[in-house]
Amino acid sequence: MKFLGKLLLTLLLLALLALVIIYVVLQTHWAANRVTSWVNDNTDYQLTLGKIEHNWSETDHIVFSDVTFGVKGQPLTLAARKISFGLSARQLTEPSHFASLELEGTLNLLPGNSIAVPFMADVLQLSTMALQSQDGDWSLNGQQINGGITPWQPEQGHLLGTQGNFQLSARSLRLNDVPASQVLIQGEINNNQLTLTNFGADVAGGQLTGNARRAEDGSWQVDNLRLSNVRLQTTKSLEDFWQPVAELPSVAVSRFDMVDARIEGPGWAFSDLDVTLQNITFRQHSWESDDGTLSFNASDIVNGSMHLIDPIVNLAVSPQGVAIKQFTTRWEGGLMRTDGMWTRNNHRLTLNEVVVAGMEYTLPMDWRERWQKTLPDWLSDVGVKKFRANRNLLIDINPDFPFQLTALGGYGNNLLLARQQQWGVWQGTLNLNASNATFNKLDVRRPSLALNAGDAQIAITELSAFTQRGLLEAQATIEQQPGRAFTLSLNGRSVPMDTLTHWGWQASETLPSTDSNLQLRLTGNLAANTPLKPTLNGLLQGTTSDGTGVRQQIQHGEVSSAH
Repeated sequence: MKFLGKLLLTLLLLALLALVIIYVVLQTHWAANRVTSWVNDNTDYQLTLGKIEHNWSETDHIVFSDVTFGVKGQPLTLAARKISFGLSARQLTEPSHFASLELEGTLNLLPGNSIAVPFMADVLQLSTMALQSQDGDWSLNGQQINGGITPWQPEQGHLLGTQGNFQLSARSLRLNDVPASQVLIQGEINNNQLTLTNFGADVAGGQLTGNARRAEDGSWQVDNLRLSNVRLQTTKSLEDFWQPVAELPSVAVSRFDMVDARIEGPGWAFSDLDVTLQNITFRQHSWESDDGTLSFNASDIVNGSMHLIDPIVNLAVSPQGVAIKQFTTRWEGGLMRTDGMWTRNNHRLTLNEVVVAGMEYTLPMDWRERWQKTLPDWLSDVGVKKFRANRNLLIDINPDFPFQLTALGGYGNNLLLARQQQWGVWQGTLNLNASNATFNKLDVRRPSLALNAGDAQIAITELSAFTQRGLLEAQATIEQQPGRAFTLSLNGRSVPMDTLTHWGWQASETLPSTDSNLQLRLTGNLAANTPLKPTLNGLLQGTTSDGTGVRQQIQHGEVSSAH
């Protein structure tokens, strides 16, 4: 019996010695290299391992140092300074299930890193991690990320798992080109559904807080989102800036608030912007809502050549369209205000009243081309029930025919200014007048215009102005058909006849500069993208103050003396 006892003791000591030797050997570089070689030779994984360590102060943890891990032929998924495996009694029945797993290094979730990790843990702990992720057009880069996922059960294509609760913080994070710092995110993963119960961050000099949910189809439900004091500069155009959001399946917003924001891009900017948006769903470049509202104001809004100062906008959104409860702004030194309704079924914008006062506006060089340009699909007709203008300055600096109208005012009723996506004066009455005007460097006083538009034609019932000593009066009609045929009847009393040469009359002989009584009858076509001059036909005749008669005829744009 003594011999048997000594034998068992010897075997036990040898076993302990073997375990000690194995324990020591496993913590050598040789053992790490052997583990690396075995994994690389016998699996589809690519592994490098610097060292395996164990500390008796943490007997239930094994630490791997200087680890890289991924699938062969794909970018590395993990480059870790340290991986700490927490052990438990569960390893006896499920060797691949750990109590905890702590990572410290860089995690790469870019496309192509579809990896099935052969183990799982009750808790995945991230410690000062760097994270790179790409999902469609959304790019994420985070630094010094700390947090945990409970439980961690990775699957093919879902490295972070499909079920579990998580809490993450990051010292810095960049989503596309938007930087953030001091980020905190809490939520839950449930298959392809993501719930963010609470998130907050310092974004572009401001603060972001909110909560939201993402459904299996990728659509988002934003319960509450608030941005305050944001100062953001981007290299994207205004359209491209919103493109990632527009391409999502849908984004349903219960409430969104932006307070005191300043956002700037190439050719556009919002300063001191406050926005409140409620109960609106954006879906693939469109929207829908039963009882939504949108309100915003700013100190400045710039988009290209348009510059609005102190705009205030209040909109109510419904299935029928958008009700403009209030729109006021200072523009080009003046004040503009209106209210109305955009209806969805016919894409018609109806403005109840438009008031423009004190504006000093220089027309863009291509304003004629813009006037002829087809409107976007969402805007077919534009109607104005009442129009009021007071003391405006309108300038055109086009060198071919510059003009200026001073103290321009007027009124209009039941105007239809766009029909079937084309600008025009299709219906209604309009009266305009100014104190002074200059047309191609020729001064006139008290110019006045009155017109009545219908489906068939525009009737200009009054067109008059005082020259230095005389009076010009005219009437005209313009057909509403694409050919835009027009007739003009102009009479002048005590007016220099060469006044007309300033306005395009190209006489075959010099017109007298003395005061005259004149009559001009003219017809032609104002069709878009068609030269005007070859369509002109008419007769100019008059008598000067000394009794000299003048009679000139225009045919197909060519002027000759008439007999």
